[in-house]
Amino acid sequence: QVQLVETGGGLVQPGGSLRLSCAASGSIFWLNVMGWYRQAPGSERALVARITSTGTTNYGDSVKGRFRIFGGNAKNTVYLQMNSLKPEDTAVYYCNFLNNGTEYWGKGTLVTVSS
Repeated sequence: QVQLVETGGGLVQPGGSLRLSCAASGSIFWLNVMGWYRQAPGSERALVARITSTGTTNYGDSVKGRFRIFGGNAKNTVYLQMNSLKPEDTAVYYCNFLNNGTEYWGKGTLVTVSS
């Protein structure tokens, strides 16, 4: 079993920054993928960013150039640095962990971008 603990989130003004973190613990395979998805009201859950244990990253088109994912590897903690936030970034952000073929989800943390 794997446990995911998410921190960060909250209210921020447009143009501001936030950092999310997700720490994984438990039985962790050396080759894995950690990342973040988000879901806004009335929308499907969508990829924000993910990083493999070998350092390969992928980003959703809407966040490229503004968000950065880093961490993972031996520390099993991944960070999502979110800059130049927009109202349309408002959503519940979920940590995702693909570990040896099994997928785990965090409980989610709300990010609200509003003036």
